[in-house]
Amino acid sequence: MLGLALLSASFSSHAGYTQTRHPIVLVHGVTGFNTIGGLVNYFHTIPWNLERSGAQVYSASVSFVNSSEQRGQQLANYVNSLGHSKVNLMAHSQGAPTSRVTAALIPHRIASITSIDGVNKGSKVADVVRGILPPGSYVEGGANAIANALGDLINALSGADNPQNGLAALETLTTPGTTSLNDALGWKGVNRNSCAGTSEDVWIDGNRIKFFSWTGRGVWTNAFDITDPFLGITSLAFGSEPNDGLVGVCSTMMGRVIGTHYDMNHVDAINHLLGARSLWTNPVTLYRTQANRLKNRGL
Repeated sequence: MLGLALLSASFSSHAGYTQTRHPIVLVHGVTGFNTIGGLVNYFHTIPWNLERSGAQVYSASVSFVNSSEQRGQQLANYVNSLGHSKVNLMAHSQGAPTSRVTAALIPHRIASITSIDGVNKGSKVADVVRGILPPGSYVEGGANAIANALGDLINALSGADNPQNGLAALETLTTPGTTSLNDALGWKGVNRNSCAGTSEDVWIDGNRIKFFSWTGRGVWTNAFDITDPFLGITSLAFGSEPNDGLVGVCSTMMGRVIGTHYDMNHVDAINHLLGARSLWTNPVTLYRTQANRLKNRGL
């Protein structure tokens, strides 16, 4: 009987492990989506793995390509439409600055922001791409047209109607573009002067919002993952600087830095490609642990 009681108590604890007070909203990055045809989720299996232990989870849909300011307004509109007093934002890549814009717009509705491999100080990959696309050139125009067309296709496949602007997305992700955004946001949660995070507590218009971040520093993490070779090429933009293939480790730091040591690249961070990852880091565990951390803080 005692064994059954302990087993029951253990199961009950596990069942509520991710049951946060406020719902979790997953926010995709650049060239992202919520779901395609209800079959492919940007955050592969993450929603289910959070929900199975009690979390209420939403997957936001913002522009495939656009500026962080535009995406932030879209996310604010989405959060308002949910009707909850507050939400916890878990944001990947450009989703991080997108979420910080949202927090500036509706701080009273944001309980926390978790940046996952977030572009919080820009990406050297975006700097390189911006450098090889001459402003006003046919090459720039062609690249923008392709990005916008892909965004329109994603809209059609996911049932969304988000405006697309490939050049705005590129500009906002460069180091100068992100610096300009941080200036506008007052560098809240982002350390202007050093490779470090800030306080976990960030105050915006009298509202305390918890800021967290983590990132990987792996590039080649799984021999069967076809995205690894692409990230191996893009990682060359960083030289010897630790990075996840698309974003430098220092650029990802925001609020309380949970960890930067994970053997995980930019795609692994959302449990793609279809769960192909390193043997040493399970991204699903990171999301579940963070949900439990938010729960324990009453969020």
